[in-house]
Amino acid sequence: MPREARRKSLSNVYHCMLRGINQQDIFFEDKDYLVFQNIIKKTKKVYLYQLYSYVLMPNHIHLEIKDENQKLSQIIHSIATSYAIYFNKKYERKGHLFENRFQSKNVESVYYILNLVRYIHQNPLKAGICKMERYQWSSYFDYFNNTRTREEEEIVDTKEVFNMFLSSKQESKERFLEFNQQIFKFQKSIELLEFEMKNKLTDEEVIYFLKKELSIHNIQGIQKYEKDTRDEIIRKIKQMKGTTQKQISRILGLNAKIIRKA
Repeated sequence: MPREARRKSLSNVYHCMLRGINQQDIFFEDKDYLVFQNIIKKTKKVYLYQLYSYVLMPNHIHLEIKDENQKLSQIIHSIATSYAIYFNKKYERKGHLFENRFQSKNVESVYYILNLVRYIHQNPLKAGICKMERYQWSSYFDYFNNTRTREEEEIVDTKEVFNMFLSSKQESKERFLEFNQQIFKFQKSIELLEFEMKNKLTDEEVIYFLKKELSIHNIQGIQKYEKDTRDEIIRKIKQMKGTTQKQISRILGLNAKIIRKA
């Protein structure tokens, strides 16, 4: 079945994510991060896109890209391929470095653009690594660190984001700094901002979880449990990253409607 074409963002802004295959780390030392940053700079010159924010985490990457030329797939393919060649040569490995096709989400509003910048900057904090202002490998310093050289600042286009605050240059920077430091709580009213890559779990892995963590060895017997007990089990399974309602329905032998209600 052919892949569905990506829908164009009305703002031309996209939240793109790359993740190491099997969740493996894709950065091991400072030079790896620096090489990736240089690759971004080179692709910006070739494809003429803007980068509003980014973060390079040990095993995944977030990029907030404005692409008016509709070349997003080429941009990400070029970045991923260039880095994979470097990484495989350096660490003497073969094969894919990143998981399949990259994931992206359209960013349609100024509200979403600004919240996404904040979300991306807060990834190290969320992961328990350090505060965002102490994390070296994100665009946070491009916005707030005056010690970077002009060469280093070229990686991120900060001016347009500051202008979204409709204030003087200094006031915009101050307002954005205050906004950026607010702890962002992901609520249902937010436009699916926490759009993270999820690995799909196999049926065997889900069954292992049921047996190991929930001590349920007769999987089909769940069908005969009382409703409240059954629904609680379903909710616990769904909390596992990478499971789907269809998969749970298949494993438990329960109607999909029951799974959705639970």
